[in-house]
Amino acid sequence: MPALPNAAVLVIDDNEAVRTAFDVLLSIHGARVLTAASPADGLVRLGRDAVDLVIQDMNFRREATTGEEGVALFHTIRTKYPDVPIILLTAWTHLETAVELVKAGAADYIAKPWDDARLLTTVRNLLDLRSARAEAQALRAQRRQARETLTGQFDLRGIVYESEAMHTLVSTATHIAHADVPVLITGPNGAGKEVLADIVQANSSVRTKPYLKVNLGALPNELIEAELFGTEAGAFTGARARIGRFEAADGGTLFLDELGNLSGGGQAKLLRVLQTGEFERLGSNTTRRTRVRVIAATNSNLRLAIREGRFREDLFYRLNVIELEIQALADRRDDIGALARHFLEPGFTLAQDALDALSRHPWSGNVRELQNTIRRACLLSSGKTIAASALVLPVVATQLVATEETTLDRGTIEQALERAQGVVAQAARELGLSRQALYRRMEKLGLRPQP
Repeated sequence: MPALPNAAVLVIDDNEAVRTAFDVLLSIHGARVLTAASPADGLVRLGRDAVDLVIQDMNFRREATTGEEGVALFHTIRTKYPDVPIILLTAWTHLETAVELVKAGAADYIAKPWDDARLLTTVRNLLDLRSARAEAQALRAQRRQARETLTGQFDLRGIVYESEAMHTLVSTATHIAHADVPVLITGPNGAGKEVLADIVQANSSVRTKPYLKVNLGALPNELIEAELFGTEAGAFTGARARIGRFEAADGGTLFLDELGNLSGGGQAKLLRVLQTGEFERLGSNTTRRTRVRVIAATNSNLRLAIREGRFREDLFYRLNVIELEIQALADRRDDIGALARHFLEPGFTLAQDALDALSRHPWSGNVRELQNTIRRACLLSSGKTIAASALVLPVVATQLVATEETTLDRGTIEQALERAQGVVAQAARELGLSRQALYRRMEKLGLRPQP
């Protein structure tokens, strides 16, 4: 099978011999080669034909040696056709300029005279990467349409996400919201369990009724039962008669956060009220009734707690009629950029190096940590564009590229290349390296790109 099937490659070079050489080399491997002898002709070709990749020279007159024409052409193409990868043809005298253009968005550069094998590998890798990006863009468009459809049908409480995992979870939450059954939301702290509970309540049949929240982790154990079920005057020293949250939420929804902190006695009473709707205030023998939809959340492993005797199995299964498990932010990285932009103060933007640093960070504190990071960056940034330095992330995250280049072993790189099917740019992105850094590491280890 040809290495470059049906790819349209535009070669812009004033030297006819160079254009012919590229035409022969790339055509043999399945590409459809278009040629242009000047920047003006090249731009005409780009406007007329669908082009997958551009190979352009840096000078277009025999007496020209500065590369200014090539720089101008590059910036014009990049502005008008930002998705088309560009390979720069450069003599060693123009290497520094080519490197600067790569930083500005050129896909790669090839020195004259070029090596055919390396050139073909570079072209194939860039075409594969462009295809992967196009597929990813199409997938993002599908997800965006799915989110918009869901938003039109349900109240999503302003939740921000892009990942498929979160879309599935939010969709499930909206569709079970009308069911008059308890819901258990599990996941790490700061991942968004409360927002998910809000979505369930906002789309339930009792959305206009009381909606109360209790953070069981913020209450001393001796006060949790009083908070939930209320007290009679004199129930304990200084106690006054007051209703509990179950009474106050009658007919509506009660959100119990940090469920794993509930004591054994509290678990027994919660099980009873879930099963029968009956309870007594502390210090009272009078049985009261309530009808409340319970949404519980926990970051604890309740199954492990059951095995260790710290949580009632019957209560777990009474609450676990519907379980919504939210992933850690590190496991849904498609959401990081969208959330970061959402948390920005008005007028602020994120530089690309900041987005890269955010995507590499482990986010052990999940969405809450990301929100605090962005708020801090808006305060510390010297301008309206936030650079990576203003994020003040730990060195282990922001310096990942530098450390990985020196510590990655041969096996790790080979596995990444295998997973990327030889696409160096894709493997580099997975490893947290620039493409040039991965090439350098491969050369040191004697690895060659797959043909």
